[in-house]
Amino acid sequence: MRRSRKNQGGDEGEVDMTPMLDIVFIMLIFFIVTATFLDETGIDLTQPPPPPDDINTPPSNNPAITVYVDNRDNCVVDGRSLGCDRVLLEVEKLLAEKPNAAIILRLDEQASHKTLVMLKDGIDQKGLPSKIEIVRNTG
Repeated sequence: MRRSRKNQGGDEGEVDMTPMLDIVFIMLIFFIVTATFLDETGIDLTQPPPPPDDINTPPSNNPAITVYVDNRDNCVVDGRSLGCDRVLLEVEKLLAEKPNAAIILRLDEQASHKTLVMLKDGIDQKGLPSKIEIVRNTG
C-alpha cells in the first residue's frame, strides 16, 4: 500500500504561535503585578488665600523670617544680603532670637528652581515649617 503525498516539492510546516502569545501575556501580567512604584513627594507651590479685608482683624503676634531670592539668585534674609549657601545658618540664628517664627520663602518668578529646591530641602531637613511665595513682576 502506497502512501500518497500531495506536497512532494518540499517541507512546509506551520508554527503555532498560540503558546508563545500565552507565555508573553503571562510574563506581562507578572511584571505588572510585581512592579513597585516610587512615591515621590513634590514641593507644595500653592499660595495661601489673601487675608480678608477686615480692618478689625488683630495683627498676628508670631514673627516671621523672610527669605527673599531675586531674579539673579541673590538671597536676602530679613533685609540682610548674603550668599544663598549661608541662608540656613542665618535662619537658625534668627530662630534662636525669634522662637516659633514662621519662615517665608519669597522668590522672584525668574529665580532658578535650583535655588528654590536647595533652600526648601534645607529647611525641610531641619524640620522647620515654611511657606513659599512667588513674587510676580508687575513691570
